[in-house]
Amino acid sequence: MSFASFGDFLAMGHHGLYVWSAYGICVAVLVLNVAMPLLARRRYLQEEARRLRRENIQ
Repeated sequence: MSFASFGDFLAMGHHGLYVWSAYGICVAVLVLNVAMPLLARRRYLQEEARRLRRENIQ
């Protein structure tokens, strides 16, 4: 499929909203699949460090 201009490419034959929102949702899910475990790991390590500090103080 060829497009006459970049605007036509973005419009995708009047299906642009559907196409680009589908790509956006896909990218958002992929980013969340990477970010959530990283954030959970960081939170876990911080909680463990706090727990170890509390145990060493007592």
